[in-house]
Amino acid sequence: MIGPAYVQTMARYNRWQNQSLYGAADTLDDVRRKEPRGAFLGSIHATLNHLLWADRIWMHRLAGWPAPGPKSIGESVDYHQDWNVLASERRASDEAILAWADSLAPAALEGDLSWYSGAAGRELTRPRWLLVTHLFNHQTHHRGQVHCLLTQLGAKPEPTDLPFMPELPRPTP
Repeated sequence: MIGPAYVQTMARYNRWQNQSLYGAADTLDDVRRKEPRGAFLGSIHATLNHLLWADRIWMHRLAGWPAPGPKSIGESVDYHQDWNVLASERRASDEAILAWADSLAPAALEGDLSWYSGAAGRELTRPRWLLVTHLFNHQTHHRGQVHCLLTQLGAKPEPTDLPFMPELPRPTP
């Protein structure tokens, strides 16, 4: 099972990697960010939209955040059409995830969580610690796709390896 130190480290990693990807994506125009590129969710912009939506839906389930507007994975790719709004919302969510992680008590990772999964089409119940792990794993998965697309377009995001994270994690007990 994971503990608060893991969650705090991954929240910092999430913020660092998003800053890197959005900084690299800022070097592209809107047309290139929104152009279909053959990725699972289509474009860079669509993938980043989905990732923000997914973070917010999981934080809705895990921490009581308001549910995001889109109701499905399919709708998530159109969450925010304006790049500046998407980037601003991403920064705000990253800071809120970090604040949540920094205040997380070990008991918050215990027990099960039940929710209706639109992707599965049914009610699911899983251990909370597993779902928090999934939150960060899902982020890493889709950011890897965006990193690849940006690199193919000549943009230069930072390395993705945890040991290269410039802000050393300072987890609290």
